[in-house]
This record gives sequence, C-alpha cells and structure tokens, in this order.
Amino acid sequence: MPIDDVVLNFSPGSLVTLNVVLAVIILGIALEVRPSDFRTVLRSPKAVVLGIAAQYLLLPAVTVGIALALQVPASIALGMILVACCPPGGISNVLTHRAHGDVALSASMTAVSNLVAIIVMPLNVAFWAALSPSTASLMRDFSLDRGGMLIQVLLIIGVPFAVGMPLARRFPGIINRLRPWVQRIGLVALLAFIVAGTASNLGPLREHLGTIFLVVLLHDAIALAVGYFSAAAVRLDEASRRAVTFEVGARNTGLGLGLTLTFFSGLGGMAMVAAWWGIWDILAGLLLAAWWRRRDARRAAAGEPREAAL
Repeated sequence: MPIDDVVLNFSPGSLVTLNVVLAVIILGIALEVRPSDFRTVLRSPKAVVLGIAAQYLLLPAVTVGIALALQVPASIALGMILVACCPPGGISNVLTHRAHGDVALSASMTAVSNLVAIIVMPLNVAFWAALSPSTASLMRDFSLDRGGMLIQVLLIIGVPFAVGMPLARRFPGIINRLRPWVQRIGLVALLAFIVAGTASNLGPLREHLGTIFLVVLLHDAIALAVGYFSAAAVRLDEASRRAVTFEVGARNTGLGLGLTLTFFSGLGGMAMVAAWWGIWDILAGLLLAAWWRRRDARRAAAGEPREAAL
C-alpha cells in the first residue's frame, strides 16, 4: 500500500494521553527557565536571533529543497516540513551540556523558540507546505484548521510555561528537586508512546520503514549541519556554535506527532517521520556530543586550543 494512503489508528484516549505527555515535557522545560535566560537574549542578541532564524526560516527552506530533490512521497515530505517547523525539545539543553557547548545560550534559545512557536508554527507549516505541489495538495485534502492548531500549540506550550515559570520562581528548592523527574518521566512516556503506537500500526508500514529511516537520518544530519554552519557563518564562538547546532537539530517531534494525529488523521508518512525523528535525533545528538567531547579531550592533552569541530 502506498504510504500516502496509510492512516494510523489511535483512540481518542491515546490522543489525550499524548497531549498530556507533551505538556509534561514542556513543563519540564518551563521549570528550568529563569528570568536570567531572557537577559541572556539581550546580552547575546545575534546568537539568539540567528538561532531562531535558522530554526523557523532556514531549516524549513532546506527541508523543502531536500524533499523535492529526493522526490519522497507527499506524506513523508509533509512530515519533514512539520518536524522542521517544530520548536526545539528540552533534550537540546542536555546535548549542549554534554558537548561542552554554551548551556545558558541553549536554555535561552529553547525558551524563546518555544514561545515563538505558539504563533509562528501553524503559519510556518501552512507556508512551507504550500511551496510543493504534492504537500500543498495534502494540505487541501485535510483542510488544515490553523486556528485549531494554534489553540492546541498554545495549550501544549503556553499553559505549561504559564504554570512552570511562576512555580520555579516561587518554590526554587522544591522545583530543583522535582524538575529532573518531570523531565525524565516526560521523555520516557513519550518514547513509550512512540514505540507502542508504532508497534500497533506496524503492519501497513513495514515496507516503508527503510525509506523513513534513511530520510530521517539524512534530514537530521542536515538539520545539525544547518545549525552549526549558520552559527559559524556569523562567527559565533565554538561553544555557541554547538548550542545552535542542537537547538536546530533537536526538534520537539512529539508535538509534531500530536499535531499529525489531531489535524492529519494520523497520516502514515507524517506520523512515522515524526515518531522516528523523536528517537533518532536523541541518538544522533548523543553521538555528536560524545565525538566533540573526545575531540576536546585530545586537543587538551595535546595542548591545542579548541577549534571549529566540523
């Protein structure tokens, strides 16, 4: 069966569960945000503006080009565009830390990017999808409810931020102890949902798994490269380049999966791209962070300064 005709089956209860899990993940990010993160934006406006532009302009544009060049099925192409328009996930801060990157800059960009996504994401998906005839046709088939998507993104991102930031400011001691557990529970629950949902819908998707694996592998690698080289182009320091790399390369694909199931009836290609991205970008990010750490250690042992790593 063509992947554009495959529709994944999830119960209404499963969709509610996914939205709650996504809200918990965003809450974990919000609990880590401090007013000082926004002051970092004022101190390093070039880096933050570059990071936002790379995420919401450059990456979607490159993604459309990749989809057209590879001539992937329309549902996979639309899934790639949706992922590219998602805000960064909280894992980007962890990966930046492991890679010896600028964690303060990463946290600032994560906070700002997620808030920007509330307004920008629905518009961005509609705009970039309209540039390709195949994805534009799919968008017409599903008659995307931009207002509904805006409300859902607002509930999943805006409400956790509105709750989490005041709690972190009012009860710092308790929140510092609870935050790691909130973040771990959210991530594990999302991975469990992805694995269970994929397993229960594997039959009609089995013949397309190889294509989805290769497309996500290439797309994720290019997203990481877009982040690094766009930061290098404006001459940010190495630690900032690594932060921007993971802000652009680590997307909140759980949000993309939730939007796919809600507004695109669980379209197979879209859902599988978002689901596999959610797993692969963590693995790829950990591998890249480990490579950078080893490279830094070798340079330190040799008495060399840390230079551009790619």
